[in-house]
Amino acid sequence: MDIKKKLQDEIAALENELRVELPKEILKARAHGDLSENAEYHAAKERQGFVNARLNQLTQRLAEMSMIDFSKIPRDKVGLGSTVVVLDSKRDEEITYNLVTSEEADAANGRISTTSPIGRALLGKDVGDVVRVQSPGGTKELEILKLTTIHDAVKQE
Repeated sequence: MDIKKKLQDEIAALENELRVELPKEILKARAHGDLSENAEYHAAKERQGFVNARLNQLTQRLAEMSMIDFSKIPRDKVGLGSTVVVLDSKRDEEITYNLVTSEEADAANGRISTTSPIGRALLGKDVGDVVRVQSPGGTKELEILKLTTIHDAVKQE
């Protein structure tokens, strides 16, 4: 999964900003004198707090990602990394969803998080199962037509 690489790259960029760029900006702003009315200083300090918080969040998420045991993802049911083709019975339309982590989610492109309402409803299901999902527009009824798990995808590559 390239999500780990994406997290590592963002962590590296933020660490560089926190340890190299921001200290330089803060020193430069301090040189301007009175800190109480120094907008550059306050902006740099605020950014420093944001970067620090984001860095902690990403580091924690990377640790969580490292603990995912891919051998425990089902081989014959919907799970993380699955591609699922469903039939929306109300619209009579086929939709393809890829179940991904929350960082990779992009609903407009069919990449839904395993923690989203549709993602949660599909988890553990198999071809032929019908799931009902409450949405703002009412209840959706989705029948699973086709399933490719993360294990099937790896075999094909």
